[in-house]
Amino acid sequence: MGESVPLLVVDGANVVGSVPDGWWRDRRAAAERLRDALAAVGGRGLGGEGAGPPGWARTGPLEVVLVVEGAARGVAATPEVRVEAAPGSGDDLIVDLVAAALAASPGRNCLVVTADRGLRARVTVLGAAVAGPRAVRPV
Repeated sequence: MGESVPLLVVDGANVVGSVPDGWWRDRRAAAERLRDALAAVGGRGLGGEGAGPPGWARTGPLEVVLVVEGAARGVAATPEVRVEAAPGSGDDLIVDLVAAALAASPGRNCLVVTADRGLRARVTVLGAAVAGPRAVRPV
């Protein structure tokens, strides 16, 4: 088998909260809209140019994981997007997912999408790349 498919982990609460579009009225629906917007990303990649996601994440395929927490915990997965519900901190689950992916496949490309500085520092130490919410949710 060849190289592992790159992993894209999206901090759902952080990305949803990055655009003031009324998401606070229905957090679960907002997370479902994000999940649905991510559906095409696995096959085509994130696209874009210049600063932002690394080159390997701009084209597919990518394994897409959306991490949800709180009121968004009931969001279902789709064939294109795996949804992981954090029992506690979404940040802790994201760190655990990245650590597990890299332990199972050292050198695997992993990208975490979040604006959370603390989370960015935690996953960068593990070897993941990071990008801001605009990588998956252009404003």
